[in-house]
Amino acid sequence: MLKICLICVGKLKERFYQEACAEYAKRLAPYCRLTIVELPEEKLPQNPSRAQIDAALSREAAAIRAKIPPASRVVALCVEGRLRSSEEMAQMFPDLACSREKCLTFLIGGSFGLDEALKSDAQVRLSMSPMTFPHHLARVMLLEQIYRGAKINEGGKYHK
Repeated sequence: MLKICLICVGKLKERFYQEACAEYAKRLAPYCRLTIVELPEEKLPQNPSRAQIDAALSREAAAIRAKIPPASRVVALCVEGRLRSSEEMAQMFPDLACSREKCLTFLIGGSFGLDEALKSDAQVRLSMSPMTFPHHLARVMLLEQIYRGAKINEGGKYHK
């Protein structure tokens, strides 16, 4: 069975995000073994300098790296990533079955994104949209797209 891991900086606090993520996790259960890892977002002052942000992102990157499962294909969600259609996203799952990697690991940064070195090391950079979304909403959107991809690959009617 496909293994998917989401490593997310920041804890979901709002109940509506928690409920949406729980719903998609439940829907994904027949298709994959899903793991969601939440890491704390580094505390920064009210108006942080670029150096303070970079240092925080570097510390977050170290925590993220420690949680990436072995033999993972790493997908970093970032604005400079490639836009993909739902069908292209769905193709990532069967492609993984034919590779050496055993897990598809998605990285979602906090409010300042992901460390540049972490993005550079990822095998795939994925952009959800040229628009900006809260990182908590990005988690819900990603889970929905993973579910949509599973349904596309199954030939189900969810994707129209």
